[in-house]
Amino acid sequence: MGKDLKNGTKTGFRTWLLVWGLGLAGQICWNMENQWFNTFVYAKIGKDPSIITGMLICSAAATTFATFFFGTWADRTGRRRTFISWGYILWGVFTITFGLTQFISHEMYLLMAVSVVLADTVMSFFGSMGNDAGFNTWTNDIMTDNNRGGIGAALATQPVLGTILGTVVGGLLVGENDNYMLLFVVMGVFVIVFGFISMFALGKKDDVEPNVDGGFWRQFLSVFNFKRFFALKELVLVHIAIAIFFIGFNVYFAYIGNYLIYYLGYTADMMGIIEAVPLVLAMLTSIPIGILINKNKHPFIAIAAVIINIIGLFILYPVKAADVDPSVIFNFRIWLGIFVVGVGYVGILQVTKVWAKQLYPKNAKGQFEGIWILFFVLIPMIGGSLIGQAVVKTSGDTFVNETSGLTEYIPNGNVFLVGAAVIALALIPVIMTIKLRKGKEEPEEK
Repeated sequence: MGKDLKNGTKTGFRTWLLVWGLGLAGQICWNMENQWFNTFVYAKIGKDPSIITGMLICSAAATTFATFFFGTWADRTGRRRTFISWGYILWGVFTITFGLTQFISHEMYLLMAVSVVLADTVMSFFGSMGNDAGFNTWTNDIMTDNNRGGIGAALATQPVLGTILGTVVGGLLVGENDNYMLLFVVMGVFVIVFGFISMFALGKKDDVEPNVDGGFWRQFLSVFNFKRFFALKELVLVHIAIAIFFIGFNVYFAYIGNYLIYYLGYTADMMGIIEAVPLVLAMLTSIPIGILINKNKHPFIAIAAVIINIIGLFILYPVKAADVDPSVIFNFRIWLGIFVVGVGYVGILQVTKVWAKQLYPKNAKGQFEGIWILFFVLIPMIGGSLIGQAVVKTSGDTFVNETSGLTEYIPNGNVFLVGAAVIALALIPVIMTIKLRKGKEEPEEK
């Protein structure tokens, strides 16, 4: 059993500064990958969902492997700070490198497509080293009964804030002229700066006692002992629920930017505001959700979040290009739909992050962050991207580019409908956790 930082450690200003600084920098960079990389492909490479699917699958695989690999390494050394600092620095460097793919000649279309996928994969690998295996494990180390709700709220609202800042600032940087290189340079430098800050702000007190269990690869592979994982029934059900929810999420989220720009006709800077303002309001719900989390109402919060998210998707689904004036930024139905979707997203992310962390084995937190990534990233991105690609190619708007002769695919509201159908299935494992908890609470017969 390694020493746990939460024993005798105060949650002071420095800790909260790092929780918010590193967390927000990471989420802005993840948002840029999830949001702007997809619109970058449509603007600079080609309007082909197959490229987006390739990026999602390869980056998800790299993220998952890196989290397991560096999570195991961090558990063995106990040095969280090394992985956080260098991970963030390299993450920023390869974010800038990603933008350089646009300068490959369009006559070499296949090379452009492959280069974009490869650059995204390398960036995700180091991003996972710094954020998933480093930062997320460190926040788990410092979590106590007193700060659990606060840290849970921070970790849940950071993706929303990252989406808000990433879309607004990203839209302003990209502008009407599709200046994506400026976006990647600014965001890359931002992450690099926080990598260097963490080098000085994190110290020996942020490390934990090393947990060495045989050789490295033996310990690395031990997390794949699914007998051990499946013995933790409640944790398994939480992971299944999050996987199903985010499969549905990835069906529509990968295409929401291109939906707003290429289907409804908004510009990139307008798209950022359309997403940001409703999400700012949705983020406010994290405060009452945090109170309920501290009261251990996890399953009921998750059920409500899933239902609310589905309602939001049904609000967005019927919107057609003919119903929208893209010269006017405010459209009640779109803003309301994004707000309701955002409330459900904040709720499910906030509760499941805390819920899962409470159930982790104490001596393998880094490795179990890998299990989280398996269900939160790898399975959803593969499943969601393949379903989303099929939806866009079979029921989206299709055009033939007169210059290149290539078929172009534009996403429409069907991605919201299919996403909602998948997300509804997440209710099944969540409801099962209620029954499981009741069984634990019932007194044994004498």
